[in-house]
Amino acid sequence: MWDSYKKGFKAWLQLEKSLSENSVESYLHDVEKLTQYLISVNEKKAPEDIVLNDLQHFVKWIGELNMTATSQARIVSGIRSFYKYCLTEQIVTIDPSTLLDVPKTKRKLPDVLTFQEIENIIAQLNVSTPDGGRNKAILETMYSCGLRVSEVVNLKISCLYLDVGFIRVIGKGDKERLVPIGSDAIKYMKIYKDNIRVHQKIQTGFEDILFLNKHGKNLSRIMIFYIIKDLSQKAGITKNISPHTFRHSFATHLVEGGADLRAVQEMLGHESITTTEIYTHLDRDFLRSTLQQFHPAFQK
Repeated sequence: MWDSYKKGFKAWLQLEKSLSENSVESYLHDVEKLTQYLISVNEKKAPEDIVLNDLQHFVKWIGELNMTATSQARIVSGIRSFYKYCLTEQIVTIDPSTLLDVPKTKRKLPDVLTFQEIENIIAQLNVSTPDGGRNKAILETMYSCGLRVSEVVNLKISCLYLDVGFIRVIGKGDKERLVPIGSDAIKYMKIYKDNIRVHQKIQTGFEDILFLNKHGKNLSRIMIFYIIKDLSQKAGITKNISPHTFRHSFATHLVEGGADLRAVQEMLGHESITTTEIYTHLDRDFLRSTLQQFHPAFQK
């Protein structure tokens, strides 16, 4: 009974929301969970027959499956998106998910590297080797631009506007954004592109990919992870480091330096400002100094 609704939802996510294949499958999996629940309780209801009470019992049901609060919240988000589609297509006139409570999640903030720690990690590279020159360009770019690891491994030469200090990044859902790039990152990117990459045999179909592995293809995300882990160990850093740590540090350093949160949101490619707010875990001294600087009651 729900198959036609799922097909319509899938097309809506692909065409209207321009989501990636992985994101679309994730949303469809959330709706599949709801239909599994309805079957388990022998409820033969169509989307337009579902009421808030049904969804509340569904949330209780997924909670009993030993899912984490984060996984439960993700499924609820998927169900809300499904009903947003149903409202748009006039399948329903009332959204039963509007008052649905989301399981409370505890946001675990990832470790942040100081600027000096980032410098120490990059200093471990042997830039006299081709791999070292490439990896320096990669890490400088990741920290300078706050890129996701998927964005850096898929960065294209045709998306570089280094003469004006920008790169065009293709992010989640194939959404594009222009991101400023720092002078150091430009310098080492040019060294890699003009002095190292030109000597490689490039596989067909990868001619426009900037960062290549020894086989002339784009690097895997796990390869970037291993590179950063190895360098962190050599630098004696005991924090839990991943490629995302560079992105997180980029955003944190911007916010601590006084950058506007909307500007950070734009550079990171976040659809919602709420997602960007995770980067505002600022220490109390910084918050206090900001309050004293900008709040009129502190300026008398």
